Amino acid sequence: MKDFEPQLIALRDQIDEIDQALVELLAKRRLVTRQVGKLKSEVGKPIFDPEREAALIDKRRQQASAAGVNADLIEDVLRRIMRDSYQSQDESGYLSVHQTPKNVVVIGGAGQLGSIFVDLFKRTKYRVDIIEQADWPMAEPVLAKADLVIVSVPIRITPFIIQQLNNLPSDCILADVTSVKESPLYEMMKVHQGPVVGLHPMFGPDVTGLVKQTIIMCEGREPERYQWLLDQLKIWGAKIYPVSAHEHDQAMSMVQVMRHFSTIAYGYHLMTEGANLQQLVDMSSPIYRLEIIMVGRLFAQDPVLYTDIIFANPENISMMKRFAYRFLELLEDVEMGDKEDFITMFNQVSDWFGDYADIFLSESKSMLLKANELKKD
Repeated sequence: MKDFEPQLIALRDQIDEIDQALVELLAKRRLVTRQVGKLKSEVGKPIFDPEREAALIDKRRQQASAAGVNADLIEDVLRRIMRDSYQSQDESGYLSVHQTPKNVVVIGGAGQLGSIFVDLFKRTKYRVDIIEQADWPMAEPVLAKADLVIVSVPIRITPFIIQQLNNLPSDCILADVTSVKESPLYEMMKVHQGPVVGLHPMFGPDVTGLVKQTIIMCEGREPERYQWLLDQLKIWGAKIYPVSAHEHDQAMSMVQVMRHFSTIAYGYHLMTEGANLQQLVDMSSPIYRLEIIMVGRLFAQDPVLYTDIIFANPENISMMKRFAYRFLELLEDVEMGDKEDFITMFNQVSDWFGDYADIFLSESKSMLLKANELKKD
């Protein structure tokens, strides 16, 4: 075909023009979303509007189907665009829920998690003080004028730090952001007679904002007096999930402790077996690549953090022992060649997951596609 090359070049030129137009449209959209963020900040409206987002995605999926375009593709593209939009709105700043700025003290505010809250409070025009270990000799006058004190220090020293806070103003809110809740709440309620609340941010130190981030809230004392703090977190885009401290710690033993422990054990096993990581990655399916990414991600972070989480609650030992027992129980089926018993167990677990199994299967497909896209040739 003599005119193949000219035709191909012409078609590629059209694609380039379309791509250029897309970039220009995205830039224009970002300017508009920045204006939206500015408008929201002026009235104190949260950045994240779940109903608006769901309606927009549904409408565009319908439009895509009608136009013969893959609706899943359009949803994926839109969600990526929205993440960028939230970031552009986040740059516009926030409205404080108080006309007169409150005095906020973050103990451990120079740390990874504490610094996120310091940044958010400062950008919302609160007066923020940071107390680190070297600052304790000068801490008393700072704490004496505090409206909110947030304890953001390693779990192992959290009770000790809280015990030093026995002279806070009676109307000052005392909060912690550790990943265990019963012990810190007990110590805070004991040392401070004013409003107390336990918070657990369910995100790592690499986040740049709170849009769509979950913060677990465990009620302590006088919720009506710390409601403004929850309102401020919502304005920043966070989702507040209320639960009792006891329920929280029970859930975290599975959500965090058991998961972290088994991940660490798997990484340790890979190392001691002398596994060739590059070969594993090269030969991996998307699902295994995603799994090994999560294992490697953990070992790229602070070992003290994970050690503190796992060692924080002695009751976690019983949970991990039960997990180890069930692991060996299943291993015995494999060793004995009892496939029927193994399949029976599998079906029982499948029934227990119920509809969630299909929901998680659907959600994982898009995650696996992205993991496969990241795989280097």
